[in-house]
Amino acid sequence: MADYPPTVRELLAAMRELPSIGPRSAERLVLFLLEETKGTKERLARLLQAAGTRVHPCTRCGFYAEEELCELCRDPVRDPLLWCVVASPGDVLRIERASAFRGIYHVLGRKLSPLDGVGPEEIPTGLLLARIEREHPREIILALGTDAEGEATALYLGQILKKTGSRISSLATGLPAGGGLEFADSVTLSYALAGRREL
Repeated sequence: MADYPPTVRELLAAMRELPSIGPRSAERLVLFLLEETKGTKERLARLLQAAGTRVHPCTRCGFYAEEELCELCRDPVRDPLLWCVVASPGDVLRIERASAFRGIYHVLGRKLSPLDGVGPEEIPTGLLLARIEREHPREIILALGTDAEGEATALYLGQILKKTGSRISSLATGLPAGGGLEFADSVTLSYALAGRREL
């Protein structure tokens, strides 16, 4: 039975390692790249190489940067005493797209996940505590998600960070805007009731 040449098979296997790319999606992408003639594959190869050599974690917060500090840490309009701790660089962009936060970030890099072998000793709290000691933030918002790993990490960090003197808070949880009660599960409803605010 015929198959693709070895190089194409290797490319297909590499594509399948990307998140959300299954065998059929990988095959469609590879076939498109093999057949296209507008320079897309050359540009893609060049940009992947550039990203691998130029993009690195910001030395202050851990977000993506091409210089020592990322654009967010260099922005003089941001409040340097209001921090948001997130699990990954992608979480920074999710919060930024909401246009509701004007402080700076700290990318933790991982969350507690006993099933994946990530315990408290694997959480890089030393870097966070050293940065807090240097910069003395007024408030630290723990935005680590409402899944089991995020909640566990927030509880763990909350206990450690209370000793720093900064105000420690977490994101409010509850009902989504525009959603009715019929679509809410019992856990979401309990969070919404516990986090209610006065009108």
